[in-house]
Amino acid sequence: MVTTHQMLGFGLAAFILIAIPGPSVVFAISRALAYGRAVALATVLGNSLGLLVVLVLVSVGLGAIVSKSIVVFTVLKFAGAAYLVWLGVQAIRHRKGISVDGAEVAISMTLPRALRQGFVVGFSNPKAFLIFAALLPQFLDRSEGHLQVQMLLLGLLAFVIGLCSDTVWAITASQLRTWFNASPGRGRKLGAIGGFSMIGLGVAIAATGRPD
Repeated sequence: MVTTHQMLGFGLAAFILIAIPGPSVVFAISRALAYGRAVALATVLGNSLGLLVVLVLVSVGLGAIVSKSIVVFTVLKFAGAAYLVWLGVQAIRHRKGISVDGAEVAISMTLPRALRQGFVVGFSNPKAFLIFAALLPQFLDRSEGHLQVQMLLLGLLAFVIGLCSDTVWAITASQLRTWFNASPGRGRKLGAIGGFSMIGLGVAIAATGRPD
């Protein structure tokens, strides 16, 4: 039902978008810097579960609409591209370093609490809606039907990529806590790179052709 071509195409596009430092990545890194690996990994798991809920909601709600209207594809594409560019501009304008002041860190952070907070960040992350509502529909094969199932299967690929990517960020940050905290400017540079990358991807999405 989902071809290898679809998996590779969407997987690559999703990986590029997921790998760009955004709200989920910054949140996971900040938790790793403040609390260490265990809390950061719990945060990543909660965030991924939030993304999974978004995937299910989008798949159920958009499947029937997408199957009937090429206009929906076009509107979603340009809306997603514009919002992605806007997010990139905002990231550049308002970038801040990721710093941890030991005096401001909460006394304790339980794993269940980290899981819940990660879920909220994942569920409210605009990047999740960009991936599942704007990017994913472009890789559906309308002639095969069962678009909701296609969205779920392709979306699960993005879910796995996101879980693995955020886990790598969290583990890496937990190993580099001293290096990151030594210079807030490094966090600002990370935000700038992410902002320019989001702008570039937004332009690329807008430039793609109409889906078949």
